[in-house]
Amino acid sequence: MNPKRRIIPVFIPHYGCEHECVFCDQRSITGVAAPDIGDVERAIRGKAEAFQPTELAFYGGSFTAIPVERQNELLVAARPFLEQNALGSIRVSTRPDCISEATVARLKGYGVATIELGAQSMCDDVLAASRRGHTASDTVRAAGLIKGSGLTLVLQMMTGLPLDTRGKSLYTAQRFTGLEPDGVRVYPTVVVRGTVLHELWMRGEYREHSIESAVELCAEVCAVFAGANIPVIRLGLNPSAALDAGGAVAGAYHPAFGELVYSRMYYNRAAALLEGIAPDSDVTVAVGVGCVSKMTGQRRCNVLALADKFSLRSLKVVGSDKIQGEDVKVICDNVPEGT
Repeated sequence: MNPKRRIIPVFIPHYGCEHECVFCDQRSITGVAAPDIGDVERAIRGKAEAFQPTELAFYGGSFTAIPVERQNELLVAARPFLEQNALGSIRVSTRPDCISEATVARLKGYGVATIELGAQSMCDDVLAASRRGHTASDTVRAAGLIKGSGLTLVLQMMTGLPLDTRGKSLYTAQRFTGLEPDGVRVYPTVVVRGTVLHELWMRGEYREHSIESAVELCAEVCAVFAGANIPVIRLGLNPSAALDAGGAVAGAYHPAFGELVYSRMYYNRAAALLEGIAPDSDVTVAVGVGCVSKMTGQRRCNVLALADKFSLRSLKVVGSDKIQGEDVKVICDNVPEGT
């Protein structure tokens, strides 16, 4: 991935998408209407000159499913800012079945550098039950076209969809790694008021993700991506006023969902290192300097849980500038040197 960019988001809720996925109500999620050229220009002028590098991102609906003339109008609105270097690049979000070789070439010509694909699952039964309107093979084909063009590819997946299981989500993550994306987003399913999924849930025909189960599963999914050196650039839905005000009626909606998942990943790493440790040990867990809070957990939940699980006399977490990335080290007389 390129160095982290500041994002100017422009939302196109449900615009262009001919399918009603069971989980989807983009207007409730984003709380905005479809943009016009003026919206794009005002968004860029308001933010583009304040920092560099900057990226304009068309999120929400399926950008390449809206009429080509409309796509081009929105992209042309950004062109002067690209030419003036007030914008570094553009990214769009779309569906796997709305990508072709000609589409990718046209987007690239307008300055699009990144295409995000809402793949959601690599299991066709899950996709069908979710009314996605595309198959896993569509994702494979679209990902190949994007990577082959030299553009940055980001894949989006969801856990906890109808017919999904832990095994299917992990299978999707493994299949994603084979497509070599430059980044992924992971969204546990949230039951949004007014959607088909809400109706299924009300009738007892869908069992939702709990926050706890989603955190545990997403920690496993993220470990798959970490093992393939693929960055996870988002975990969980962005908080919004509509969702906070009752739009999210069930499922894994939490304003700090990503922190919960990363905290669980650190817990799992530390627990694996502590297997076989003698009771009543004094343990120090060392992590990177910026990762102490993730290892400690909210309200010290990881420290308390590990101490209880392994009957430790004490456990403290320290930051070390000698530890890189998301590595974890355990220091204890009872743990073999080098672990």
